[in-house]
Amino acid sequence: MKELSLPSYSYRISGTEGDEKIFDPVRRRFVKLTPEEWVRQHFLNYLISYGGYPAGLIGVEVQFRLNSLSKRVDILIHDRSGKPVMIVECKEPGVKLDEKVFDQIMVYNLRFRVPYLIVTNGMQNFAYRMDFTDNSRHSLEIIPQYDELTAL
Repeated sequence: MKELSLPSYSYRISGTEGDEKIFDPVRRRFVKLTPEEWVRQHFLNYLISYGGYPAGLIGVEVQFRLNSLSKRVDILIHDRSGKPVMIVECKEPGVKLDEKVFDQIMVYNLRFRVPYLIVTNGMQNFAYRMDFTDNSRHSLEIIPQYDELTAL
């Protein structure tokens, strides 16, 4: 798999070539290793190891319904009371993070109304803080630490 601009870590891979699986510590099981999963696992490691995000408050591939469509959020972070506070959308490294990707996460946020949104392809990370008074998003210089985003 491609080297990312996220910190490396000691991941566990099993299976045979072409059918590899990577261990997801949040879901506590091996999952199919795809380029997007590679990014997701590295980003999860970053959040937990460097951002102080409690693994028990992170949901991975959280399914939800929007109108009559079934959707799935890559990573959903909750505060200590269980309220969602951040959505992370992961794309594989070759995917350009364009307005289409940002529109996708904004649609997801119609359901969750979280104050923080992150889009990553493992090479670039974009973090935003939502302003619900005018439904705008404001770019953040860095990804907030868990304690920062829950101290509202």
